[in-house]
Amino acid sequence: MMRFRGGEWFREFDWVLLGFVLLICTLGVIEIYSTTYGTQFAKAPVKQIYWILGGLVLMSIMSLINYQVLLESSPWFYVVSVVSLVLVLVLGKKHLGAKRWIDFGTGQHFQPSEWVKLVLILALAKYFNELHERSASLSDVVKAGLIAVVPMLLVLKQPDLGTALTYVPVVVMALFLGGIQFRHAAAILLIAGVLAPAVWSFGLKPYQKQRLTSFLDPAADPQKAGYQLEQSKIAVGSGGIWGKGTRKGTQTQGLFLPEPHTDFIFAAWSEEHGFVGAVALLLLYFMVLTRLVHNAQTAPDRAGGFVVMGVVAVLLFHVLVNAGMVVGFMPVTGIPLPLMSYGGSSMLFMFLALGIVMNIRMRRFVN
Repeated sequence: MMRFRGGEWFREFDWVLLGFVLLICTLGVIEIYSTTYGTQFAKAPVKQIYWILGGLVLMSIMSLINYQVLLESSPWFYVVSVVSLVLVLVLGKKHLGAKRWIDFGTGQHFQPSEWVKLVLILALAKYFNELHERSASLSDVVKAGLIAVVPMLLVLKQPDLGTALTYVPVVVMALFLGGIQFRHAAAILLIAGVLAPAVWSFGLKPYQKQRLTSFLDPAADPQKAGYQLEQSKIAVGSGGIWGKGTRKGTQTQGLFLPEPHTDFIFAAWSEEHGFVGAVALLLLYFMVLTRLVHNAQTAPDRAGGFVVMGVVAVLLFHVLVNAGMVVGFMPVTGIPLPLMSYGGSSMLFMFLALGIVMNIRMRRFVN
């Protein structure tokens, strides 16, 4: 196992990537402060800072553990993740009709479905790495799908459609990098198309169907199903070019915009900082993604590249869906904006994932 001295660790660490990440986190804390000032969530910015500091500690620890050890241990992580999702259904804390968290009884709770993303990335990276660079056969595709389907079904049972959907890009990226054949990809799309009506009719709850369809015509029911999306679009549009300024958003400060510090934080940011601020924030995410792809290209082996690109897939999916959601291009699915939205589970997942990326980067000259 390769060990790093203090100077080597400092030199090989990706400080540029960390700088962009911390800048996004800082903007997130500012926006959380702006959207929660004078409300019952006024302590949220301080809690978010604690989550960020905790994430930095976890990232540093994760960067020191050889990722090969993590890959070899991924089957055990997978079993633990499935058990934790079962425990959520049995012992989880119910909130707004869903069981998604395990309550520790101290006012703190944990959402296991978030860390399952990382486990899936590791498990699929290990699986495809063992194919020894041959193209994935049909049986390989089926096995990879089964690895993801089990936790997806458990998360859908909670129910949490948004988080379950975030597992899909991990599988798609793994299949793409694993060399899925065109005919197999076409067959999967065909089967998905055939099963879609059955999933719609029997697999989704009425409120989930409303969320998926209300974005097509939110004005048809602006007081109920379309309320969130209508208020979000008003907030984004009212920001204009330069925005109204911190704590000066009429939709946000007037409490018309729902969940402005969590799911709709991008809408609040756009109202207060305008088109220029929204583009600048998206450019920061683009820089993070670009840096991650570079680290994937310089990974010491195939498995390392798979892991980093899995992180890219999750981050890109989150940003595209969340940003698309607040302007009406995507349905409202409750997917947070990474590194900005308030929440400990999502923040810790991102920093754990970044820790593994750093781990892989620091070993890029091993082979």
